[in-house]
Order: sequence, then C-alpha cells, then structure tokens
Amino acid sequence: MSGSTDLGTRRTGPSRSNRSRPPKAPIDPRLDQRRQAVRRRHSRRRRVVVVALGVVVMLGALAWPLAHSRYLSATVVRVVGIDHTTASAALDASGLAAHPPMIEINGPSVAQRIEALPWVASARVDLEWPDGVVVTVTERTAVAVVADGSAGWAELDSTGRVLATVTNAPSGLVHLVSTGVPGAPGTTFGAAEPSVVVAAVLPAAFKSMVTGVAPAAGRGVDLSLSDGIGVVFGTATQLPSKFEDIASLLAGAGLAPGSVIDVSVPNSPVVTSRSPPPSSSSASSVSSAG
Repeated sequence: MSGSTDLGTRRTGPSRSNRSRPPKAPIDPRLDQRRQAVRRRHSRRRRVVVVALGVVVMLGALAWPLAHSRYLSATVVRVVGIDHTTASAALDASGLAAHPPMIEINGPSVAQRIEALPWVASARVDLEWPDGVVVTVTERTAVAVVADGSAGWAELDSTGRVLATVTNAPSGLVHLVSTGVPGAPGTTFGAAEPSVVVAAVLPAAFKSMVTGVAPAAGRGVDLSLSDGIGVVFGTATQLPSKFEDIASLLAGAGLAPGSVIDVSVPNSPVVTSRSPPPSSSSASSVSSAG
C-alpha cells in the first residue's frame, strides 16, 4: 500500500526516560581512591570494635569466677591497735574469719560491725590485694567504774559506754556512785553521763584524792575527797574554772574534814561545813536514855 510505513523497518528512537537522564560525568580517579580508603578505614574500625567487645566479654566471663574463687579470698587478715579486744572477736564480728572473696568485702560495713564491740571506738579496713586485709582499731579508754549490782564492777568510758564487767575494780579509775544498774558491755549507761564527763577530765593534781563521784539534782555532780571533804560541783560545764577554784581552796584554806566546797558558780566558790555525825559515846548515851 502506497503511503504506508513499514513498522519492522521503523527506527526506534531513545525512550523518554533515557532522554531525561543527563549523562554521568566521569569520576576523578583520585576522588574514587579517597572514597575507597575511607570505606576501608571504617570497615577496619568496625572490626576492631567488634573484636574488642568480644575480648571484654571473654575476659569478664573468665574474671568473674576467678574473682570469687579461693585464689582471691581474704586469707591474710591482720588486726592492729587492739589491747582489750581480741583478734578472734574482731574477726568473728567482721565476718572476715570466713575468708570471703576480696571483691565482696565492703570496708565501711565491716568497720561498722567491728565498732559494735564494747571496747572499739573506731575501725578502718584496708584491702591489700590479692589476698590481704588490714583492720586498724582504735579502742576506748576506761575512766570510771561503777558497781554492777552483782558484787562486780562495770568499767565505763567518757560517754558512759559499758566496756567490761570485772570482779575487782581496777586501780586508777574513778569510782562512781549511782542509783542505777549498768547494762551489759556494749550498752550505754545514760544515768552516769554527767559523772563520767567530769571523771574523764579530773586534773592529775587531785584525781587521786577523789574517792567518789555522784550524780546530783539538775544533772549536777558531787565529789567526795579522801580527807572527808565534799565538793558541790554543779553541772559539767566551765570545768577549767571550777577545777581552779577547788585547787586554790585545797592549797591554801586549811579545810577541816567535813568541809564542803561549792563551785557550782565558777569563780565564786563557797565553803561550808557539814554537821558531824554523832560520836559513839553520844550515840550510846542516847540509846541508854531511851
């Protein structure tokens, strides 16, 4: 047919999509090399991170049972600074006698358990890896004794803490007169608080003269001296001034037995006399008269 077009021989032109794409520009070889180098570096970093994490996990898996094994246990434990407290008592109270793993030892908690012992004022726990522990103890100081209500004596420190009970009162400690009975060692005898505060700071000049310290009204304290002299001390305040008043009167006043020094008002001491007890002869005559 004339005028017809042979479809088989029609030349196919470029598609619309191909016509709309701009031709790719050639990549500079140096830029391509740089891109590839950056990819390689990132790949190496990822591999290093993965390997490091794997090593950490593996070491952790190995270290955990090792840290809790007997090879890293507290097998060498030393207790220093003790005199009245025994090492076995400190170890039992602390839990270190069981030789726990070093990693499980909590120093402050161990110290707190040791400080519950009667004589212990403070404790410090230091770890010496791989298997050592040093416990440093500071003990309390006994300043007074008081009858325990069962023919024995309780030793007290300056806070009223009961340190021990003994059969015979140790020398060098002030004797307290009390209307109460102290508790077991490790407890605090609150009724003795004002008395032990004074007993703890008695000057050496006349400490040996003090035969007894007794509580008085209003949280006051009274002292008994070996010469039959009494001291109305008052509250445990302004102690240096009160001690100076007592020392000056004892040194120069020529006090007779039965005298009472009142230093409850510092720097204004007053000396009075107690009425002497009836003599044996007068007591006999009163008895016979009755």
